[in-house]
Amino acid sequence: MKKKLSVIALCALAMSLTACGGKTTSKKEGVGVDSLVSEYGFQWTDPSLPILNDRGAEEISFTIYSSKNASALDYNDMKIMWDLFESTNVTVNWENVSESVYSQQKNLIFGNADNRPDAIYHAGMSNGEIIKYARRNVLLPISDYLEYMPNFAKILEERPDIKYQLTNVEDGKIYSLPRIEEMGLLQNPNMLFLNKVWAQQAIEAGAVNGITVADLKDGITLTSDQMEELLIYFRDNDMNGNGNASDERPLSFVYNNWQGNQCDLYGMFGLNDNLEHRVVIDGRVTYTVTDDRFKDATNFIANWVTAGLIDKISFEQSQDNFLANGKGLETYGAFYWWESETVVSNPENYIVCSPLIGPDGSQTVCVSNNPEVGIGEVVIFQDCENVEVLLAYLDRYYDPEISAQINYGPIGIVYEEERDENGMLVQKEISGEMTADELRLQNAPFGIIYLSDYAWEHVVNMEPRAQLRLERLQAYVTPFVPENVKPCMVNLQFTMEELNVLDTYDSHINDYIRTNLINWLMKGGVSDSEWSTFQKELDEKTKLFEVQKVYQAAYDRLMESE
Repeated sequence: MKKKLSVIALCALAMSLTACGGKTTSKKEGVGVDSLVSEYGFQWTDPSLPILNDRGAEEISFTIYSSKNASALDYNDMKIMWDLFESTNVTVNWENVSESVYSQQKNLIFGNADNRPDAIYHAGMSNGEIIKYARRNVLLPISDYLEYMPNFAKILEERPDIKYQLTNVEDGKIYSLPRIEEMGLLQNPNMLFLNKVWAQQAIEAGAVNGITVADLKDGITLTSDQMEELLIYFRDNDMNGNGNASDERPLSFVYNNWQGNQCDLYGMFGLNDNLEHRVVIDGRVTYTVTDDRFKDATNFIANWVTAGLIDKISFEQSQDNFLANGKGLETYGAFYWWESETVVSNPENYIVCSPLIGPDGSQTVCVSNNPEVGIGEVVIFQDCENVEVLLAYLDRYYDPEISAQINYGPIGIVYEEERDENGMLVQKEISGEMTADELRLQNAPFGIIYLSDYAWEHVVNMEPRAQLRLERLQAYVTPFVPENVKPCMVNLQFTMEELNVLDTYDSHINDYIRTNLINWLMKGGVSDSEWSTFQKELDEKTKLFEVQKVYQAAYDRLMESE
C-alpha cells in the first residue's frame, strides 16, 4: 500500500496546481453514505477503528492542496501522515507548494471550477473571503456535516466562543476548519529582561537609587526613574569590556513585532496598548491613541530614544536581526522578548522584571489581539465527492494526541514511544546538531489542531520552552492586567456591510497611526498642536469612530453568544 501511495503522490506532484492546469483525471462521482457504509466500511464514531475498509483505501482518495514551510518534508513523506493513513485507511494525496506560490495562485484556484482540489490546507482564508466564496457556493458548509465529525462537533458544543468565531453572520453556517492552540501565551507577548551583571555594576557604582544587589532576581520591580538610571549607566560605560563603550544597547526591542515590541512601555502610563492600539475596557472597544496619556507616554519614550537609552536600531531591525545581534558578546542591557534563552548566549545573566512603574505610579502591560483560534485554516470545495469521508478523516486531527503530532511532530521522532508516569506524551531529547525548531519544522505539518486545557493536563506535556514562558508570564506579567481589560480579538465575525467599512478605512487608520507614531518616537515627541491635529484627523480623515462602531457591534455579538 505504501508503494502505491508513493506513486500516487509523485503523480500528484507532477500534476501540480501551480499553473492551475494539466489535470487530466475527472472526479469520481460520490457513492452516497449508504454505499460508503455497506461497500467501503465507512464509520466515523469509533476513533480506534479505520474510517474505511481496504477496498475504500484503494478506490477512494482525496487531493488536498497546501502550502508548506520550506524546511518541511513533503506531506506525502511525513511520518504523521503515514500513521494517519494506517489508522484511517483514508488516502490523501498532498499537493505541496511554497507559501509564495500559494499566495500567487490562490485566486486562480478558487476561480477555476474545472480544476480544483478537494480541499485547501493552510488556506489562510479571511472572514471576507469566506463570505464571498460562500455566497458563490464555492465552499462547502461544513456545519451541515457535523454528524460525521464527533471531535469537532464536541468542540463547538463545549466552546460557544469558538463556534462564534467560525460562524458566518450572514447564514449561520461554518465554512472553514480552525487551528486552536490555547496556552495562555499570546495575550501578553512581551517580558522585560535585565542584565543583572551589568545592573550589579551600576548599583555598586552608586548610579542607581533605591535598589540593592540583593534585589536583582526574577520579579524585580523598577520605577521608570530607576530604569532610566540603569540605562544611562549602560550607555556610558564599556559594560562588555571590549574596549568600545559605544556598542552597548541599553534597551532594545523589535518595533511593531508580534512579540518583543514597544507596547509594554506604554504600561508605565496606565495604557494596555497593542499593535492595533485597540482594546476592550469595561466591555467597550477603545482606541488607546485617543487617550491623552498616549501622548504623554510617547513623549516620555521619545526622550529615551533621543538620549540613546533606547537603541534606534530597535525601530529598524527585523526579528531575525534582533535575535542574531543578541548572540556572542553581550550588548543588550535590557530587552523585551518572551524568553532570554532565545535571545542571548548567556541567559543566566538576565532576570525577568515586573512591568515598569511609571512617573504617576501606573504599572500595567500590553494586551495583544493575537488570537489563539486561527479561522480559515482548511476549506472544502463544494464539489468534493464523498465529502463525509474527508471530513471524518480531518476530524481525527482534533483528537488531542493527533493534534500534538500535527503541531510538533510524530511519536517516534519528536515524542517518545513510551508515555510518562501520567500517561502523557513527552518530547524526546534532541540529538545531533538539529534544534528543536528545526526538527519540528521538518516533521510537523501544523494546521488544524485542538490543543487546550484538557490536552495540556491529560495528553501531552508542553514544550519546556512554552512551559517556562507560561510560568514567567503568570508570575510576572498577567497579574498586572486589570480585570476589566480584554483583548479585542481579530476573529470577530462581521457582516459584509461591516467588512466593507473595515476594508475602506481600517488599514488607513493603522497606516496613519504608525506613520505619525514612528515620526514622534524618532524625532523627540509630539507637540500639543500636533496632537490636536492628530485627534481631529482620526475622526474626520480616517473615520476611526465609524470603525470603532463596527468592532463594537461585532464584539457585542460575541458577548451575546457566550
